[in-house]
Amino acid sequence: MSLPVPVLDDRRFQDIVDEAKRLIPRYCPGWTDHNLSDPGVTLIELFAWMTEMILYRVNKVPDLHFTKFLELMGIRLFPAAAARCDVAFWLSAPLPDVVRLHSNTQVGTVRTEQEEAIVFLTDEDLEIVVPVPSACLTGTMDGRYEDHWDDLKRTGSEVKCFLTGRPGDAIYFGFEESLSSNIIRLDVKASIEGVGIVPTDPPWRWEVWSGEDWIPAAVHRDTTGGFNRDGEITLFIPRRHKPLIIGPSRAHWLRCQMTKATGDQKPYKASPTVSKLEAVSLGGIMSAHHAQLVPRERLGVSEGVAGQAFTVKRAPVLPRKPDETVVVATPEGEERWTEVRDFSASRGNDRHFTWDSTEGEISFGPLIHYPDGTRRQVGAVPAVGAEILVTGYRNGGGSVGNVGGKTLTVLKTSIPFIASVENITPAHGGVDAETIENAKSRGPMTLRTGQRAVTVHDFERLTLEASSSVARARCLAPKDDSAPIRVLIVPRVTISPQELVLDDLVLPDDLVEQVSGFLEERRLLTTSVEIGTPFYQGLTVTAQVRGSTGIGPELLRDRLLTELYRYINPLIGGPSGDGWPFGRELNVGEVFGLLSGIEGVMSVEELSIYLADLRTRERRETRQRARLPDNAVFASFQHQVRVK
Repeated sequence: MSLPVPVLDDRRFQDIVDEAKRLIPRYCPGWTDHNLSDPGVTLIELFAWMTEMILYRVNKVPDLHFTKFLELMGIRLFPAAAARCDVAFWLSAPLPDVVRLHSNTQVGTVRTEQEEAIVFLTDEDLEIVVPVPSACLTGTMDGRYEDHWDDLKRTGSEVKCFLTGRPGDAIYFGFEESLSSNIIRLDVKASIEGVGIVPTDPPWRWEVWSGEDWIPAAVHRDTTGGFNRDGEITLFIPRRHKPLIIGPSRAHWLRCQMTKATGDQKPYKASPTVSKLEAVSLGGIMSAHHAQLVPRERLGVSEGVAGQAFTVKRAPVLPRKPDETVVVATPEGEERWTEVRDFSASRGNDRHFTWDSTEGEISFGPLIHYPDGTRRQVGAVPAVGAEILVTGYRNGGGSVGNVGGKTLTVLKTSIPFIASVENITPAHGGVDAETIENAKSRGPMTLRTGQRAVTVHDFERLTLEASSSVARARCLAPKDDSAPIRVLIVPRVTISPQELVLDDLVLPDDLVEQVSGFLEERRLLTTSVEIGTPFYQGLTVTAQVRGSTGIGPELLRDRLLTELYRYINPLIGGPSGDGWPFGRELNVGEVFGLLSGIEGVMSVEELSIYLADLRTRERRETRQRARLPDNAVFASFQHQVRVK
């Protein structure tokens, strides 16, 4: 329990007015009219209001001291995190040569009179290659393969895609070079053999070999109806595409595997056949983050004293890359200095500085005064007259970067042969900088246990400190000494509860790397850490309620659905409103009380809860309660409410 904050003066407006009126007979005995209409009383109320404002400010002094103490102890606000997404660059036409795209390519939203453009930068270089097919195989689940490369090249010959017609059969297309991050169009000539399926939803999946396993390749467009007619199949190839030896051939493989029909899908009654296949590259996909490049910037001139601070022109500042640093320029030349988290390990001649990402302030080492009168310089001091510069940095981050899909359509960097650009998925992961109130709650926990990761609570706290993109963390103790400690992370997203889907809660690779590196430095030598995601258990509530007279059924239904999606939510749900607790069960009575308490509900007449698989969308009814394991939380799935 935290110590109560004292109120330095608890008087309020009416207390001050009453106190002033009691003093009137002593100092002004001739003043006998104390009614509200008297001008003197009006003045008393005016000054009482002004005095109350002063007392309000005085009572803020303990908060000020608390905040300054946390600052003295090195507690800093978490900076804003940048939103990320994948951006597709479409070629003006298929080209015979490789097209190279470079990192830091700028794309943005359309600028309007009301809003500035939101700019994203690409993360890495990309080569849009010329795909050259080199092999074709068909295979079964038991590892039997047949080579059909000669058949595919021969006019009039057909290749049966799925040998036995059972789930797990696949047709493999090999390529000479990696198609990593390319957008590939397969021009297919097929016959009407694979009848029985739904043409818009065939039971198949496209995959590539990543070097370790088969990973999905998203289908952007399919005009073949599942290999049932001539047409085109456009695929987004993942970033990892490695060679593999299958049967007699070594190639970079792309395969189409038959799957078991689920949901509204229908199975193949017979295997489709392919008689011709050509491949062209239509463009490429690059990951991008919300940021703008700021070039080399002059901050000022050093005065040669300890503790100097300079502020860049644009904040917040994203985490620095190796080439983004401070340069101190003297007549002898330029010196690159090193950024550190703090000066606790800095010596007097170390060219170190700190860079606050939230405010953009760059600070040099202070001079420490000790009680015995001695002094010690931590970190070097730039020479008098030296120019302080930054080589460049990236400005951005925050929830404003969570733009919708197909909104980054403006190419701000001119690239030959590129006709258009768009983000194929909505941007996610953009988080605003930490608030003061949150830092005040986090500070005492940090000071209590330091930077050690020993207990499960330490791991949870440090995981939250590792990145502002972490909304919740759950640490599961190992079952035996050889097992790793599992840390489950719920990422921070700004999507409304009714629009939240399972894919929005996937952990970005860079977030996993950031948290892993942060915990690696703080764990015990005898422990190992595994980062993962919780099990999101879908939950569906079906209810029939009777509304009060005078309220529209649609309005009441909207209220009920809004409350259900809010309450059964891994981020903002649960009784405390900070996410459904891990492992906490839900019973029908709790949902009944939740719906009954909503304004406009006269009675809840029918109520059921169903457990749902968020991937397959299959549901099964529970009885009176839905239970969860320790590694799981509830997530809403297609609630149904009827209002009578």
